[in-house]
Amino acid sequence: MPFEDVLNKVTENLTRQGFSVITTLDMQDIFRQNLDRNFRKYRILGVYNATLALKAIYLESHAGIMLPCNVVIQDLPEGQVEVSALNPLEAIAPDQQSPALHAVAQEIGIRLRASVDFIARTPEAPSFPIPKRPTTT
Repeated sequence: MPFEDVLNKVTENLTRQGFSVITTLDMQDIFRQNLDRNFRKYRILGVYNATLALKAIYLESHAGIMLPCNVVIQDLPEGQVEVSALNPLEAIAPDQQSPALHAVAQEIGIRLRASVDFIARTPEAPSFPIPKRPTTT
C-alpha cells in the first residue's frame, strides 16, 4: 500500500478508536528545510484520546509528559511502509503504575494497537496465511 494511503488509513483508524491527531511532523520536509538533506517519507503523528488523557492526568498529575502519543509512519526499502507506536505501559515507570493508571494506559495501548494493526487487514492482504486446498486427481 502506498505511503499516503497508509497515512490516510492510520488517521481514519485512529479517529475510529477515539483519537485526535493534534500534530503532524513531516520529517522529510523538516530535514529538507533545516538541513538541506533528502530523506525518505517519515511522518510523526501526535495523537491523544481526550477522555483517556483526562483520566490519566486525574490519576497521575505528571501523566501529561507522555502526551501526545506518537505514531510513526515511514517508508522502508523495497517500497514497504511501516507504522509504529509506543506501548504506553512501557513508558510508565513501574513504581508509578497504580492499578487505575495501568488500566488507562492499557486501554490506550489496545486502541493504538488496533489503529495500527487494522491497516493490513484488507481483502487483498489477509493478516494470516490462507492454506492451499489439497488437489485431488
